[in-house]
Amino acid sequence: MTREKLQIPFPVIVEGRYDKLRLECVMEGQILTTDGFGVFRQHEKTQLFRALAEKTPLILLTDSDGAGKLIRAHLTSVLPADRLIQLYIPRVPGTERRKRQPSAEGTLGVEGMEQELLCQLLAPYADATAASRAKENPLCKADLFEDGLTGCPDSAARRDALAAQLGLPPGMTPNAFLAALRVLLTYEDYLRMVGRA
Repeated sequence: MTREKLQIPFPVIVEGRYDKLRLECVMEGQILTTDGFGVFRQHEKTQLFRALAEKTPLILLTDSDGAGKLIRAHLTSVLPADRLIQLYIPRVPGTERRKRQPSAEGTLGVEGMEQELLCQLLAPYADATAASRAKENPLCKADLFEDGLTGCPDSAARRDALAAQLGLPPGMTPNAFLAALRVLLTYEDYLRMVGRA
Protein backbone atom coordinates (compact mmCIF):
# COMPACT_ATOMS: atom_id res chain seq x y z
CA MET A 1 0.00 0.00 0.00
CA THR A 2 1.44 3.37 -1.05
CA ARG A 3 1.27 6.14 1.53
CA GLU A 4 -0.06 9.48 0.36
CA LYS A 5 2.65 12.12 0.64
CA LEU A 6 2.23 14.95 3.11
CA GLN A 7 1.54 18.36 1.60
CA ILE A 8 3.92 20.68 3.47
CA PRO A 9 3.24 24.39 2.83
CA PHE A 10 6.53 25.60 4.35
CA PRO A 11 10.00 25.21 2.79
CA VAL A 12 12.06 22.53 4.56
CA ILE A 13 15.83 23.04 4.96
CA VAL A 14 18.02 19.94 5.21
CA GLU A 15 21.78 19.44 4.94
CA GLY A 16 22.35 17.54 1.71
CA ARG A 17 20.88 15.95 -1.39
CA TYR A 18 20.47 12.50 0.18
CA ASP A 19 18.43 14.08 2.98
CA LYS A 20 16.35 15.81 0.31
CA LEU A 21 15.79 12.55 -1.56
CA ARG A 22 14.67 10.89 1.66
CA LEU A 23 12.15 13.63 2.41
CA GLU A 24 10.82 13.50 -1.15
CA CYS A 25 9.60 9.97 -0.31
CA VAL A 26 7.22 11.31 2.33
CA MET A 27 6.32 14.89 1.39
CA GLU A 28 5.37 17.23 -1.41
CA GLY A 29 6.73 20.75 -1.12
CA GLN A 30 9.86 22.83 -1.35
CA ILE A 31 12.99 21.16 0.06
CA LEU A 32 16.19 23.20 0.20
CA THR A 33 19.70 22.07 1.09
CA THR A 34 22.52 23.82 2.92
CA ASP A 35 25.06 21.78 0.93
CA GLY A 36 26.47 20.74 4.29
CA PHE A 37 29.00 23.30 5.50
CA GLY A 38 28.63 25.05 2.12
CA VAL A 39 26.09 27.34 3.75
CA PHE A 40 28.96 28.99 5.65
CA ARG A 41 30.60 30.03 2.36
CA GLN A 42 27.65 30.50 0.01
CA HIS A 43 26.24 33.86 1.02
CA GLU A 44 23.64 33.70 -1.73
CA LYS A 45 22.14 30.61 -0.06
CA THR A 46 21.80 32.47 3.24
CA GLN A 47 20.25 35.39 1.36
CA LEU A 48 17.73 33.00 -0.21
CA PHE A 49 16.77 31.61 3.20
CA ARG A 50 16.39 35.15 4.58
CA ALA A 51 14.21 36.19 1.65
CA LEU A 52 12.00 33.13 2.11
CA ALA A 53 11.74 33.78 5.86
CA GLU A 54 10.21 37.18 5.09
CA LYS A 55 7.34 35.43 3.31
CA THR A 56 6.87 32.14 5.15
CA PRO A 57 8.01 30.11 8.15
CA LEU A 58 10.88 27.71 7.38
CA ILE A 59 11.25 24.19 8.76
CA LEU A 60 14.83 23.35 9.81
CA LEU A 61 15.70 19.64 9.94
CA THR A 62 19.40 18.81 10.36
CA ASP A 63 21.19 15.68 11.57
CA SER A 64 21.60 15.20 15.33
CA ASP A 65 25.40 14.95 15.12
CA GLY A 66 27.99 17.67 15.71
CA ALA A 67 27.95 18.88 12.10
CA GLY A 68 24.16 19.12 12.15
CA LYS A 69 24.27 21.14 15.36
CA LEU A 70 26.80 23.59 13.85
CA ILE A 71 24.68 24.10 10.74
CA ARG A 72 21.54 24.52 12.85
CA ALA A 73 23.27 27.03 15.14
CA HIS A 74 24.49 29.04 12.15
CA LEU A 75 21.06 29.22 10.52
CA THR A 76 19.40 29.99 13.84
CA SER A 77 21.79 32.93 14.27
CA VAL A 78 21.12 34.44 10.81
CA LEU A 79 17.37 33.81 10.45
CA PRO A 80 14.54 35.29 12.54
CA ALA A 81 13.72 32.93 15.40
CA ASP A 82 9.99 33.46 15.01
CA ARG A 83 10.18 32.30 11.37
CA LEU A 84 12.00 29.02 12.11
CA ILE A 85 10.28 25.76 12.98
CA GLN A 86 12.98 23.62 14.59
CA LEU A 87 12.51 19.88 14.04
CA TYR A 88 14.87 17.27 15.46
CA ILE A 89 15.50 13.66 14.56
CA PRO A 90 16.31 11.23 17.38
CA ARG A 91 19.81 9.87 17.87
CA VAL A 92 19.59 6.41 16.31
CA PRO A 93 22.79 4.29 16.20
CA GLY A 94 23.62 2.94 12.76
CA THR A 95 25.21 3.44 9.36
CA GLU A 96 23.48 4.82 6.27
CA ARG A 97 23.09 2.27 3.46
CA ARG A 98 25.22 4.19 0.97
CA LYS A 99 28.15 4.49 3.42
CA ARG A 100 30.74 1.89 4.31
CA GLN A 101 31.55 3.45 7.68
CA PRO A 102 29.25 4.99 10.31
CA SER A 103 29.41 8.72 10.96
CA ALA A 104 31.92 10.01 13.50
CA GLU A 105 29.25 9.75 16.20
CA GLY A 106 27.86 6.44 14.92
CA THR A 107 24.32 7.76 14.42
CA LEU A 108 21.96 7.96 11.46
CA GLY A 109 21.22 11.27 9.78
CA VAL A 110 18.01 12.45 8.16
CA GLU A 111 18.70 10.22 5.15
CA GLY A 112 18.76 7.13 7.38
CA MET A 113 15.51 7.81 9.24
CA GLU A 114 12.51 5.55 8.76
CA GLN A 115 9.81 7.08 6.56
CA GLU A 116 7.25 6.61 9.33
CA LEU A 117 9.30 8.70 11.73
CA LEU A 118 9.76 11.48 9.17
CA CYS A 119 6.00 11.46 8.57
CA GLN A 120 5.38 11.81 12.30
CA LEU A 121 7.78 14.76 12.51
CA LEU A 122 6.28 16.58 9.53
CA ALA A 123 2.58 15.69 9.95
CA PRO A 124 1.78 18.58 12.31
CA TYR A 125 2.90 21.01 9.58
CA ALA A 126 0.80 19.54 6.81
CA ASP A 127 -1.62 22.42 7.30
CA ALA A 128 -1.09 26.17 7.35
CA THR A 129 -2.06 26.64 11.00
CA ALA A 130 0.90 24.68 12.40
CA ALA A 131 3.23 27.65 12.82
CA SER A 132 0.59 29.63 14.67
CA ARG A 133 0.13 26.74 17.12
CA ALA A 134 3.82 26.91 18.04
CA LYS A 135 3.65 30.70 18.36
CA GLU A 136 0.70 30.49 20.76
CA ASN A 137 2.63 28.28 23.21
CA PRO A 138 3.49 30.50 26.23
CA LEU A 139 6.48 28.36 27.29
CA CYS A 140 9.43 30.72 27.80
CA LYS A 141 12.96 30.98 29.25
CA ALA A 142 11.53 31.84 32.68
CA ASP A 143 9.91 28.39 32.76
CA LEU A 144 13.21 26.69 31.96
CA PHE A 145 14.90 28.69 34.73
CA GLU A 146 12.14 27.88 37.24
CA ASP A 147 12.47 24.18 36.46
CA GLY A 148 16.27 24.11 36.73
CA LEU A 149 16.79 23.62 32.99
CA THR A 150 18.89 26.80 32.87
CA GLY A 151 20.86 28.70 35.51
CA CYS A 152 21.93 25.70 37.64
CA PRO A 153 25.20 23.75 37.69
CA ASP A 154 23.39 20.63 36.46
CA SER A 155 21.05 22.39 33.99
CA ALA A 156 22.71 20.84 30.92
CA ALA A 157 22.29 17.35 32.40
CA ARG A 158 18.63 18.09 33.20
CA ARG A 159 18.02 19.30 29.64
CA ASP A 160 19.70 16.17 28.28
CA ALA A 161 17.50 13.96 30.46
CA LEU A 162 14.32 15.66 29.25
CA ALA A 163 15.63 15.63 25.67
CA ALA A 164 16.17 11.86 25.89
CA GLN A 165 12.52 11.39 26.94
CA LEU A 166 11.43 13.33 23.85
CA GLY A 167 13.87 11.66 21.43
CA LEU A 168 15.93 14.85 21.04
CA PRO A 169 19.73 14.93 20.81
CA PRO A 170 21.81 15.79 23.89
CA GLY A 171 23.86 18.96 24.17
CA MET A 172 21.22 21.36 22.89
CA THR A 173 21.61 25.03 23.81
CA PRO A 174 18.85 26.49 26.01
CA ASN A 175 17.47 28.50 23.06
CA ALA A 176 17.35 25.50 20.73
CA PHE A 177 15.86 23.38 23.50
CA LEU A 178 13.13 25.95 24.16
CA ALA A 179 12.29 26.18 20.45
CA ALA A 180 11.98 22.39 20.22
CA LEU A 181 9.81 22.15 23.33
CA ARG A 182 7.43 24.83 22.03
CA VAL A 183 6.86 22.78 18.87
CA LEU A 184 6.73 19.32 20.44
CA LEU A 185 4.72 19.98 23.60
CA THR A 186 1.74 22.01 24.68
CA TYR A 187 2.38 24.11 27.76
CA GLU A 188 0.28 21.69 29.79
CA ASP A 189 2.35 18.72 28.51
CA TYR A 190 5.53 20.53 29.54
CA LEU A 191 4.20 21.25 33.04
CA ARG A 192 3.31 17.57 33.45
CA MET A 193 6.79 16.44 32.31
CA VAL A 194 8.55 18.68 34.83
CA GLY A 195 6.15 17.80 37.65
CA ARG A 196 4.37 21.14 37.92
CA ALA A 197 0.92 19.91 36.87
